[in-house]
Amino acid sequence: MSTLRNKVQLIGNLGNTPEIINLESGKKLAKISLATNESYKNNKGELIKETQWHNLLAWGKTADIIEKHLQKGNEIAIEGKLVNRSYEDKNGEKKYITEIVINELLMLGGKN
Repeated sequence: MSTLRNKVQLIGNLGNTPEIINLESGKKLAKISLATNESYKNNKGELIKETQWHNLLAWGKTADIIEKHLQKGNEIAIEGKLVNRSYEDKNGEKKYITEIVINELLMLGGKN
């Protein structure tokens, strides 16, 4: 059990153009939205397709690769870890978000 870790693997398509943020510290951050699709047949035999959306973050060299090579619709495979954080919105309400910090990225192709 000691080898189990916070690890996520996803294959999907970018839902938007990557947002690139250059921080004052000199670090680069890429934010992307990834869509994963599942399909199954319900008890009536109808094909059901579901899309899940995932918020992804990438830092440093991975952010550079995303900035140079990825655009909306590209298919990628990622491995990363789940990160939960909270923040206050403009109305002062506390919001919670789950994101995936990318450790590894594989570009699979263009739009479907």
